[in-house]
Amino acid sequence: MVQTIPPAVAGEAARIEIRDLTKRFLTPKGEPFTAITDVTLTVEPGQFCAIVGPTGCGKSTTLAQVSGLERPSAGGVRVGGAPVQGVTAGVSYMFQADSLFPWKTVLQNVSTGPILTGTPKREAATLALDWVRRVGLAGFEDRYPHQLSGGMRKRVAMAAALINEPRILLMDEPFGALDVQTKAIMQTELLGLWEQLRPSVLFITHDLDEAVALADRVVIMTSSPGTVKDVFDIDLPRPRGDVQEIRHEPRFQELQGRIWASLKDEVTRAYERTAAAA
Repeated sequence: MVQTIPPAVAGEAARIEIRDLTKRFLTPKGEPFTAITDVTLTVEPGQFCAIVGPTGCGKSTTLAQVSGLERPSAGGVRVGGAPVQGVTAGVSYMFQADSLFPWKTVLQNVSTGPILTGTPKREAATLALDWVRRVGLAGFEDRYPHQLSGGMRKRVAMAAALINEPRILLMDEPFGALDVQTKAIMQTELLGLWEQLRPSVLFITHDLDEAVALADRVVIMTSSPGTVKDVFDIDLPRPRGDVQEIRHEPRFQELQGRIWASLKDEVTRAYERTAAAA
């Protein structure tokens, strides 16, 4: 049985509010290290927000605070108006690694989420069959992860992340390890699936073209300690269709150029700091 949530309630539930978020760690030597500082950002319901920044600027750390997997040192996160104080309900997380159970088949991997939330196994299997079809893997239900290509494993991971129809989708460089052609296909497929469900998305990437092609907003983070430097609204019309074609549009190139002008300084600063340390 699917519970129908009124649009106003569903919208509020999908809002992410990050306020003055700071996270500090202790290094192996016992010295304090500030990963992010005073990060403030709001993701509106149904919005696709991409975060880009140099390596080590705290992008993944920010996602971990939103998911509730880590606790902030200062500031906080609210999801649907409620403070995040543990693992956030209604959130799916897609990592750079496949994060599939190697001993489970495609169908079993995809049906795991519904089963864990109380769906009867037979009903979960039926639901999983539909999602396996949606991501273009019909006929591969009984295969194991090691029998699939990298792109196919990403399709399984995407189906597993979306099958519970999350209100919020967190994605940490999910396509970073794929070749260019497969990556473009997966980006286009993600857009199509997101259009159907419209969860709020926080998407981390090092690929500026990917961020502009997918997102409604692109957030630039500074070099370490990371904080929000700039926010750019992406006014490319939706639905956007083929990601490869979007990259040739004049407006895409204009936006990409403006955002790179901001990002370049941070990437250069991070590189110079690393080179000096080495």
